[in-house]
Amino acid sequence: MFTGIIESTAKVLNCNEGSLVLRRPTIFTQLTIGQSIAVNGACLSIVRFDSDSMTFDVVPETFTRTNLSTACVVNLERAMPANGRFEGHIVLGHVDGTAECVNRKKEGNGERFVFSLPRTIAPFVIEKGSITINGISLTIASASDEMFEIAVIPHTLEVTNLGTLQKGDLVNVEADYLGKLLLEKNIEGRM
Repeated sequence: MFTGIIESTAKVLNCNEGSLVLRRPTIFTQLTIGQSIAVNGACLSIVRFDSDSMTFDVVPETFTRTNLSTACVVNLERAMPANGRFEGHIVLGHVDGTAECVNRKKEGNGERFVFSLPRTIAPFVIEKGSITINGISLTIASASDEMFEIAVIPHTLEVTNLGTLQKGDLVNVEADYLGKLLLEKNIEGRM
């Protein structure tokens, strides 16, 4: 499980049909084979590493549902330890799909981003609810049938890949797990 609090970004060194190779952040000092890391929000397992890089096996399903095949810089978060401090929200690393950035504008000292709303996650996107964008735990500022917006503080723009996001770029989206559970239980209760 993850929390959506990004620890570092990493440059993509190589991406092909079966693997993804990233520059290893200097703060990732204790790695193990099989360790889970959220890469732009997708839970991946390390299969090789050295002092400069980390390699992950990636199956076609992951490339189909995510932006990993086109990303140049990715957000990283290691799995939360059982005795760790819980921040952000519950993030599984199971990306639901991608959304397109349709607008980005300055708003006060931060910025507001507008994204297309994939039909598959629309029922789970509610104003002031949680959402994960490229692995980042964020709050939905507003939502409609076709779009949703997030307001981003300067710190998040500085330490994640949202700072370089442009109109037309795709982001990985994971709807809030608790929202999914509640909606599912509500639907079952009506049957």
